[in-house]
Amino acid sequence: MNRLMRYEPSSIEPVFDLLHKLFHTSRGLAVDEEESLSDIKLDITEDDAAYTLKAELPGVEKDKIDVQIEGNSVSICARTEGGKELKEGERVVCRERYVGTVNRLFSLPHEVNENNASAQFQNGLLTLILPKKSPSTQKRLQIF
Repeated sequence: MNRLMRYEPSSIEPVFDLLHKLFHTSRGLAVDEEESLSDIKLDITEDDAAYTLKAELPGVEKDKIDVQIEGNSVSICARTEGGKELKEGERVVCRERYVGTVNRLFSLPHEVNENNASAQFQNGLLTLILPKKSPSTQKRLQIF
C-alpha cells in the first residue's frame, strides 16, 4: 500500500533536494553517490598508549598506499588502477568500481610517535598502530 503523507505547502526542502541533484551531478552519478564511492572508511580506537586505525581499501595493492604522519595529523593516500580488464570483443555495460586516487587527512587529539608507528595491510584492510607521543616534561627555568 502507498503511505499517505501530509502535504505541507510551506515546506521547501524537496525543492532544494531536487536542485542539489540537478546541479551537482557528474557522469550520471549524484554527488552523494560519487563521494561514497571514493571515501576511505575507517575506525579509530584508542587506549592509554596508542591509537589503532583500521581503514578499508578494497582493490588496492599494498605498494599503492602512502601513509604520512606529522605531529597529530595522519594522511592516507591510495591509488587504484583498472579499465584494462576487457578482452577482445568485450565492451563495458556498467562500471561502478572506483578507479583513481582517494585521500583521507585527519587530526588526532594527541601527537603520534611516528618512529614507533606500524602498518599492516591484509585482505583490503589497512591497520595502523599509532603510539602516542609521551608528553614532554616541562623544564622550569631558574631565575637568577
